[in-house]
Amino acid sequence: MKYNKFRSMGTNQINQQPFQCTVTPGVPDLLAELNISLVVTTYQANALIVLSPFEGGLIQLLRRFQKPMGIAVDDRDGISRRLAVATQHEVILLKNDPRLGDLGPNAGSYDAMFAPRGLFFVNEVFIHDMAWIGGELWTVNTLFSCLSTLDTEFSFVPKWQPPFISELAPEDRCHLNGLAAVDGEPVWVTALGSTDTAIGWRENRVNGGVLINVPENEVVITNLPMPHSPRVYDGELFFLISLTGELVRADTDRGTYERVAQLPGYVRGLSRCGDYLFVGMSKLRPGRSMGNLPIDPDRLKPGLGIVHLPTGNVTGMISYETDCEEIYDVQVLSGMRRPGVIGLEGDAFRSALSTPERSFWGKPPEER
Repeated sequence: MKYNKFRSMGTNQINQQPFQCTVTPGVPDLLAELNISLVVTTYQANALIVLSPFEGGLIQLLRRFQKPMGIAVDDRDGISRRLAVATQHEVILLKNDPRLGDLGPNAGSYDAMFAPRGLFFVNEVFIHDMAWIGGELWTVNTLFSCLSTLDTEFSFVPKWQPPFISELAPEDRCHLNGLAAVDGEPVWVTALGSTDTAIGWRENRVNGGVLINVPENEVVITNLPMPHSPRVYDGELFFLISLTGELVRADTDRGTYERVAQLPGYVRGLSRCGDYLFVGMSKLRPGRSMGNLPIDPDRLKPGLGIVHLPTGNVTGMISYETDCEEIYDVQVLSGMRRPGVIGLEGDAFRSALSTPERSFWGKPPEER
């Protein structure tokens, strides 16, 4: 598979050219044709990355967050309206205000602008996947082995826990990680074990993973090598088997699955647009011993794989050469070719002001 060099642009927060990438031909044209950008989190590198088609190539926008993991995108009428990012201690809510794209630095360069508008202090509960469900943000609370929601009075509100978890405790008993919603309800979750003791899942982390039906409170598939990222597309359930590098389709009636595509990475993070699935890929963490693995750790690539769903072919790759070794989540930003994101570092978030009637780009007090 041939690669072209990836075009990387810095930000006012990053004064060098980190996160060097290569991209296979055709990927920029595909994103432009789909009229999308991609947003990626890498908690290993403390960064949120937006990937967009730009002048026949790709451009990446980097924003620093402390250990970002799960991303939730709220799409309405084919356009991404809200973005939620889970970090080490907070969940940050960002609202798309395209008017801000015409103001401030690089005015006129963006067709969307996500500005921080809410902050929930959840502490270090290791939030993994998140999803907007019925207008409410649901989170996979890994430390407490439950699904929970956000609240202004409490750290979180527990909503559901697996049938094998006997009590709510900050012990990461099963490493609950993935969440799929269907018709406004949480339906499928993945976990790395079905254990009920503190960090018990580590005893059989290679083959102890499970897929669970939330409404039925039932384990449906067992013996999975580190499953992540369940998603329902056109009535079919897909998920990733991280340790084998596989995208699979589940047969929940039989408790089985079939491989759709093989990717050269520890796979985690899955999103879709049209006929294409975007899959996050990582290297294994240095020093992590997993025993005999079905994939060669030395050949794993960090980045994104693009799968053509009707055929199962891997039609494109974005591979990181420097700085980034682990991807947690990838989500599609719909209806935008060059979205901007305002982070919490620097002064930009203090200047981005909005009212229902109009937006402003104000200067910090020390510059007035």
